[in-house]
Amino acid sequence: MRFALRAIVIVAVLGSFQTAALHTAGAQGYPTRAITLIVPYPAGGPSDTLARIMSEPLKAALGQSVVVENVTGAGGGIGTGRVAKADPDGYTIGIGHNQTHVINGVNPNLAYDVVKDFEPVTLIADTPIWIVARKNLPANDIKEFIAWLKQPDTKASSGAVGVGGPGDIAVAAFQRQTDTRFPLVPYRGGAPVLQDLLSGQIDFTFGQAATYVPYIRNGQLKALAVLTPKRWWAAPDVPTLDEAGIKDIYAGFWHGIWVPKGTPKPIVDKLNAAFSQTLTDATVQKRFQDIGQEIFPASQQSPAALAAKQKAEIERWWPVIKAAGIKIE
Repeated sequence: MRFALRAIVIVAVLGSFQTAALHTAGAQGYPTRAITLIVPYPAGGPSDTLARIMSEPLKAALGQSVVVENVTGAGGGIGTGRVAKADPDGYTIGIGHNQTHVINGVNPNLAYDVVKDFEPVTLIADTPIWIVARKNLPANDIKEFIAWLKQPDTKASSGAVGVGGPGDIAVAAFQRQTDTRFPLVPYRGGAPVLQDLLSGQIDFTFGQAATYVPYIRNGQLKALAVLTPKRWWAAPDVPTLDEAGIKDIYAGFWHGIWVPKGTPKPIVDKLNAAFSQTLTDATVQKRFQDIGQEIFPASQQSPAALAAKQKAEIERWWPVIKAAGIKIE
């Protein structure tokens, strides 16, 4: 019996060494084929735009093609769940932000754990939320906007990505402070919200600033306020909510890259180095700047920095969401 037990232990130890050796060998040769970068939102939205800007420089950095795949639905939950369930071999990676990897974690029916099912790779870029309206909305600043919302005959509609995203949380705080009410129309992603806003199907949105910068600049839409403590560098003429006396409603969308839990550290490190190289590319930096995305400094582009950012955001937002009774779906 003792001999048999010892044999089992030896086999188990040898098996673990063999598995580790296979992981190491696979990591050393990585990558040997195309990598899929999953975007959990529709084509044309801010997450998709970031992914596609980076895909070619990443190919140069990794020596393999990076194929962008849009897997939409459930406020980013379906695509992000696909990443969580993928083989941890570095060939399926995901871009996400504070909805997919922070806010969605409040949903008790979520098919993945926003922390335990992923390995962080790097922070990418950040952009604030602002209030953007159709160009012919009968309000030209935030005070006129609030007055318009309070008119008895106003039937306002606001677009939102999914249910319970960062914009929705900002909306709840805005409604409490301004004593206004308006319905939110849920969408699968930022691109369809933009399309309906441009066509006048909805009146306004609390959306990612990067999505709307070109349309604000050419007069197709108008920005009423930005949800930052100070005016935003990319649109310094747009006032903050604080300037209108609506205090402490600050929200934005920071993006990061994750891989499935269990992905070997050498592969995570190689991906991190590739993204860091990509984010120093002058063309990438210019294209990010043009759409209002601010790249995180090099000191914040480590897996540990992304993990710390996610942890801090969870500690900040989960109590707010639960206290407000916001349902994340």
